[in-house]
Amino acid sequence: MDWRFYFGILRLMPPDTPASPPSPRDRREYYRITVSLPIGLQRESASEEPTLVQRAINLSAGGIGVTINTPVQADEILSCTLLLPDQDPLKVRLEVLRIDPLPTSPQTYRLHGRFFEMSTQDRELLVRVILQLQREHLTKHYSA
Repeated sequence: MDWRFYFGILRLMPPDTPASPPSPRDRREYYRITVSLPIGLQRESASEEPTLVQRAINLSAGGIGVTINTPVQADEILSCTLLLPDQDPLKVRLEVLRIDPLPTSPQTYRLHGRFFEMSTQDRELLVRVILQLQREHLTKHYSA
């Protein structure tokens, strides 16, 4: 059998073809979990340390979803401080993807953001913490 016939198409592809942008459906590449953590969000121009407030956060290694009381603009870059369990505060930059007003609460918004220029070390730390939180949740709710 001549395998070159079956795999000939591979030779015709140009090397290092750039990947097409992901569709909105394929956009998420990290596991998400909703947890209650202390978080501080502020504009990058602020000089003082952020006040950490305990909030329910939809967290992944790619970004967050969180309810806030201060309106911000899409495409704005914020400074985000997360106090992860048994870790030093994690300080990262957050790009606001979308901000939705909540109809049930005046002056309350749902912020959807992605971590911006995050180091590989910080992203790996976040992945480990998220997996540990998921393990704890499963042990607590599903162990015999």
